[in-house]
Amino acid sequence: MHALLPDGPPRAERRPDKRPLVGVLAANTVSIAGSSLTLIGVPWFVLQTTGSAGRAGVVAFCATLPVVVAALVGGPVIDRIGRRRISVASDLISGLSVGAIPLLHRAGVLDFWMLCALMAVGGLVHTPGLTARHVLLPDLARHAGTTVARAASLYDAVSRGARMIGAAVAGVLIAAFGAETVLLLDAATFGASALLVAAFLRGVPSAEPQPVAGKVSFAAYRTELAEGWAFLARSRLLMGITVMVMMTNGLDQGWSSVLLPVHGRDALGGAATLGLMFSLFGGFALLGALLYGVWGERFPRRAVFAGAFLLSGATRYVVAAFTDTPLPLAVTMALAGLGVGVLNPILTTVMYEQVPEELRSRVSGVTMAGCELTMPLGGLAAGLLVDGFGVGRALLLFGGAYLLTTLAPLVFPAWRGMDRKPAVSRTERPLPASAHAGSRPRPSAK
Repeated sequence: MHALLPDGPPRAERRPDKRPLVGVLAANTVSIAGSSLTLIGVPWFVLQTTGSAGRAGVVAFCATLPVVVAALVGGPVIDRIGRRRISVASDLISGLSVGAIPLLHRAGVLDFWMLCALMAVGGLVHTPGLTARHVLLPDLARHAGTTVARAASLYDAVSRGARMIGAAVAGVLIAAFGAETVLLLDAATFGASALLVAAFLRGVPSAEPQPVAGKVSFAAYRTELAEGWAFLARSRLLMGITVMVMMTNGLDQGWSSVLLPVHGRDALGGAATLGLMFSLFGGFALLGALLYGVWGERFPRRAVFAGAFLLSGATRYVVAAFTDTPLPLAVTMALAGLGVGVLNPILTTVMYEQVPEELRSRVSGVTMAGCELTMPLGGLAAGLLVDGFGVGRALLLFGGAYLLTTLAPLVFPAWRGMDRKPAVSRTERPLPASAHAGSRPRPSAK
């Protein structure tokens, strides 16, 4: 018998391509490390130049209010312009706005309103860039040949590690050279992030402008935006997550922009200790994200999520209110970071399971807007409370609100949906052949 001859040469198997995922992770590492410099540098700059916690709260308000606006309307814009282009433009404009602060101050022309305006510009453009990279994660995970849960854990782990490094560097640099140097370094990190995204996401179809049916119009844009809101409103679980994170984000904004910097100035010894606190928090958050990536999928999500939030939330505020030495708060920050590290991988996985790919930018935009809705008020309220009642009472008020908020997953039935995965996960749909890793498809036309 003669062997049957094949019809042609065997097709080479497509291999996973990890380069786009690695590029996004590297860009996030650089960008978030730089943002950590600003997280410490800007409040310290305001406290040094004005001496007012209230003014630090006003700057935090101006920096975060545009974030809500950008997240609210940005989803359809991201899809139309392209996720790669949005990310690059976001980083470049953010770098210019941050870098202008120390340059204007050294020239002696920086008024307080200019500082607020520059922070507002940075807040307006920064969120669309983060959203653009975030919604690419499922596609990049499939390109890399890994699961979304593991990619989400890695994504969060490098973010946490970047925050840890940035916070430690910020504390040392502020103590040695002043807050202005930190802000200039942050501007440089935004430029590096833009270059990484431009290089590594070129040719990835989902990173390019998406095809639009019909003419671009305000009515069509409003319809696309409404689709994101409607999807969120139909899901009690996603709505519950959005409301809870909205509250905790506002409280955390008050903590990072006013309460901890003032406490660090008054009781902990200065910027270097403040940087250590943020660094411990970020380092143990990195450890928590890595541990969840390895073992997290073995445990019920709701129980892990609720326990982690209780560990990481109110304890920081209470300990800071009752101690004037660094060690107790350092231990508390480490434990809180460990809990925080498991939160985002769970939330990211749930979001990708619940939301179809074609709505992901729109739903992510509106959920991010909701989650960040109270952030402007958090920093402003913290500044006013410190000026009016002292930092100790302000810490206790914020801690009590945090505790009540983090009880929600244990009280409301909708949160049980965290443990009920869809019959066919939206993140496990196969890619069309032209979009698989290893091929070099042309970008989609507008």
